Amino acid sequence: MLALLRTRRFGPLFATQFSGAFNDNLFKTAMLFEITYRLMAGDIAASATLVTAAAGVFILPFFLFSGISGQLADAVDKARVMRGVKLAELGILTVGGVALWLGSIPLLFVVLFAMGCHSTVFGPVKYAILPQHLRDDELLGGTGLVEGGTFVAILLGQIAGGLLPTLWAGAMMFSVAGLGIAVSRLIPPAPPATVGAPIDWNPWNASRAVLDGAFDVRAVWRSTLALSWFWALGAIYTSQFVPLVKGALAASEQVATLLLVVFTIGIAVGSSAVSNLLGGHVSARAAPWAAAAMAAASIDLVFAVGNAHGGAPVGAAAFLRDAGHWRILGDLFVLAVAGGVFSVPLYAILQTMGAPAARARTIAANNIVNAAFQVGGTLLAGFAVARGVPIAMVLGASGASALLLWPLLRGLTPDAAAATHSETAGSETP
Repeated sequence: MLALLRTRRFGPLFATQFSGAFNDNLFKTAMLFEITYRLMAGDIAASATLVTAAAGVFILPFFLFSGISGQLADAVDKARVMRGVKLAELGILTVGGVALWLGSIPLLFVVLFAMGCHSTVFGPVKYAILPQHLRDDELLGGTGLVEGGTFVAILLGQIAGGLLPTLWAGAMMFSVAGLGIAVSRLIPPAPPATVGAPIDWNPWNASRAVLDGAFDVRAVWRSTLALSWFWALGAIYTSQFVPLVKGALAASEQVATLLLVVFTIGIAVGSSAVSNLLGGHVSARAAPWAAAAMAAASIDLVFAVGNAHGGAPVGAAAFLRDAGHWRILGDLFVLAVAGGVFSVPLYAILQTMGAPAARARTIAANNIVNAAFQVGGTLLAGFAVARGVPIAMVLGASGASALLLWPLLRGLTPDAAAATHSETAGSETP
């Protein structure tokens, strides 16, 4: 499937989405470091409050505008939407670089909200465009490359945002955005299935319409619920890495970065390998077993953390010298690989089930529910930790909840999905 990266029908699309995910996370991380270590360095409580608020500000547009973005991507050429988003990104991040240089918290939050809007518009189109450019036997592999690439871009953006000085961060964001504009010009046209489809610019009505229409298809509804659980799990794990390392493992922030790297690489490996595992066929038959693997790895993680030796490793090298810590890394890697195997076929189902004219609206509906699950899962995990539940137990219970999805996933058999597709193909989602 890596050969797809050399084709014009996929390579520019991949590079465009990679640059956007990288810049999103570079700016978010640079902003959080700026607030925590410079602007609010003397007030830990205030900086923690602003960091929490930042997460909410970025995700708010997904609730407000996903419906509109889905309708927009189904109504006009998807390649044109991508190019427009990249132009907007350059303007937004130019202001973002200025906000970082000035140290203006209000302006930083304005830019963060604008980047959330940028991601809200881009999210549906990056998956909905794939069936128009890829063959059926390439769709699963292409989706896996997009998802795996997204996680790698997130990781690299976070690392760059944490390491680069303010001026360098601004220069890199501007350069990457410019490169994204250039490669987006190479994306082949992807015209809408229905020309002149109406767009409801009322956020509430648009969101309600895409939710009602998408979830008329049972396979889409089941896939969306499973994917939303997966993204909630990812949000819980990534938000708790630093507290876990600092508290239960008594290690440095280098170890938190190490855990994040292992987790991201695992997702990328699983996302890239699932096409070979399933022979290129869009099928959810591996999803129940991937869920079971995630549950097992999460449960073992509880014991691995509990059995970890005490002490205070200075950094990643000292952490790795303790053989017991390799069990923790192994659990995270297995969990992440299984997560890639779990999620990619579900995205492919969203892309192929239902009417071609409503693909972007289907992805937009998924994004709305994903956002709700991420917020709810993170708040629930935070509440449990605040009430004294050990972080390892919270992570273990979150992963073990995958077993609750087993009946849902077993209903997503290839035959059931095909039957649902045949019933809905050619119909127009309201």
